[in-house]
Amino acid sequence: QVPLVESGGGLAQPGGSLRLSCAASPGEGFMIYVMGWYRQAPGKQRELVADLNTVGTAEYADSVKGRFTISRDIAKNTVDLQMDSLKPEDTDVYVCCALFYGPGGGSGDSWGQGIQVTVSS
Repeated sequence: QVPLVESGGGLAQPGGSLRLSCAASPGEGFMIYVMGWYRQAPGKQRELVADLNTVGTAEYADSVKGRFTISRDIAKNTVDLQMDSLKPEDTDVYVCCALFYGPGGGSGDSWGQGIQVTVSS
């Protein structure tokens, strides 16, 4: 379908920055229309951090507005999340997501394996 490979993340101090990247490899006939990032803490429901569609409309969680910036390279099927002014409460596993149309006309979603972001002094 649409495999996703995530990179970046790691450890940052409060007030610092990190960047997450995700690359998708859609198969023949697959078209990605939204890419984004979710985060999930143990025992909690996965929640949207930010996503971006093909016409450039971005959606952000209230908790990250003004601090995080999502960007996409549609031709390369990549999405990046620049995280600035990080807070300890941003600590989480971040998961890349891609929504797509398949060759048969149906739609689906793909998820990455998740990448750890830790904000701590």
